[in-house]
Amino acid sequence: MPTTKRRSSKKEVILTKAAQMFREKGFAATSMRDLAERVGIEAASLYNHIKSKNEILEAICFDVANRFMLHLEEVEASDKTSIAKLERLMRFHIQEMIENYEEVYVSDREWKHLDEPFLSNFRNQRRQYRKIFASIIEAGIAKNEIKKIDAPTAVIILLHAVSGIESWHRSQAKITAQELENNMVTILIDGLRKH
Repeated sequence: MPTTKRRSSKKEVILTKAAQMFREKGFAATSMRDLAERVGIEAASLYNHIKSKNEILEAICFDVANRFMLHLEEVEASDKTSIAKLERLMRFHIQEMIENYEEVYVSDREWKHLDEPFLSNFRNQRRQYRKIFASIIEAGIAKNEIKKIDAPTAVIILLHAVSGIESWHRSQAKITAQELENNMVTILIDGLRKH
C-alpha cells in the first residue's frame, strides 16, 4: 500500500487543512479566514504561504491528478495481462481513497471551481486518464481476457464505485481497509473477467 504522505512545512499543513475543509464545507463555502482559524494562524499570515484559495485548490487537484496519471502510465507500460493491470489500477484507486481521502475527494468533487487555464488542463487530464484506462479494457477484450462490454462505460462504473468509499469513511461499523479493498477488487474485476 502507498504510504500516507507526511506534511511538514506550513504550506503543506495549510493544504492538508484546506482539503479537510473543502470536503466538509465545499470549496465555495470555505473562506480564507476559516482556513486560517483551522490552521491556527492569523488570516494575514496565511498569505505569506499561499496566494489564494484557488492556488490551494490547484495544488490539491493537480497533486492528486499527477499521482494517478503517473501510476496509470506505469501500469499501462507493464507487461501484465489486462486483468492484472486493471486490478493494480483498482487497488491504487481504493488505497488512495482510503489513505488520502480528503485530497482525492476534493480533486474529484471540487475541481469545477478551478480557474482557467487550470480548469481546462484538469478537464483534459481527466479525459486522457479515462481514455487510457478504457484502452486497457479494450486490449483485454481483444485478447479475450475481458467480456465484450463498452469500455468507457466500464471505466465510469469502476471509478464511481471507488468514489463510494466515502460511505465507508462515515460508517460506524466498518470492515478493515484491507477487507474493503479485497472485496471491491473481487466484485469489480471478476465482473469483467471472461471465464
